[in-house]
Amino acid sequence: MNSSNLLDNLKKRSLVMELTRDFFHSMDFIEVETPLRCPSIIPEAHIDPVTSQGAYLQASPELCMKRLLARGADKIFQICKCFRLGERGQRHLPELTLLEWYAVRQTYEDLMDQCQGLLRHIAQGLGSPGHLVYQGASLDLADAFDRLTVAEAFERFSDLSLNQAIDTGQFDEIISFDIEPHLGASRPCFLYDYPISMASLSAVHPEKPDTAQRFEMYVAGIELANGFTELTDHKLQRKRFEMENELRIRRGKAKLPLPEKFLSDLALMPPAAGIALGMDRLVMLFCDAPDIEQVVAFPPELL
Repeated sequence: MNSSNLLDNLKKRSLVMELTRDFFHSMDFIEVETPLRCPSIIPEAHIDPVTSQGAYLQASPELCMKRLLARGADKIFQICKCFRLGERGQRHLPELTLLEWYAVRQTYEDLMDQCQGLLRHIAQGLGSPGHLVYQGASLDLADAFDRLTVAEAFERFSDLSLNQAIDTGQFDEIISFDIEPHLGASRPCFLYDYPISMASLSAVHPEKPDTAQRFEMYVAGIELANGFTELTDHKLQRKRFEMENELRIRRGKAKLPLPEKFLSDLALMPPAAGIALGMDRLVMLFCDAPDIEQVVAFPPELL
């Protein structure tokens, strides 16, 4: 990729950031900043943290942002750097930019509506209202985004049912290789209602005790966002963190310290919803870039 094309993409990246901030300010969200380096982070079986002088660089600002909700914040958002060890590929960077937003008295249904509004607002601001062209495909942003439950996705795209995939340990593999490529082909798609075992920070669905109020948003087969109605039961959250650490140990990974101050504050947090959206991938889509390194100033190999 030549430097002229890169600079064009960086200009568009700047506009996408500006339009994102404009969207949240218009809904009275407050932009916040939280520490990048913390003594503890979310223990997750599938994410390896980056250490820094006895602490951890955040893989997500989630814990600190939810602690702000516990202290009285109402609607907050943040665009920040996050770090994940060993993640590098066409859609992955070890240092990535995330957008996260949280709001009290909201659910994952509200987040899905806000995702629709955000993408439409950015497209409008970039001069392509109601649509997005990515890698030769025209994507509809004007109509309601598609919605598909995880169970329905397995019925439609997999030879195994959802329960069979979980029982045989093939859930992640089938999602990645059999289901994701079909999602968001003509318009963005919300894949929602994940099994509770795949959503350690999500609230249980009030009508489906084995299901979490979690969704992921896909555009052109690219996973763009992960959101959920927040779990606010601090005792249950501790158990889920302990289960994640047990999975880490079984996979030969180190056990991570539990975020005790977060767990204490969680007992005070009101009902809320929160989401993480990959800004580098969002910029990829609006720049029509097939590789994530085409929308960042310096990929790690050039440093």
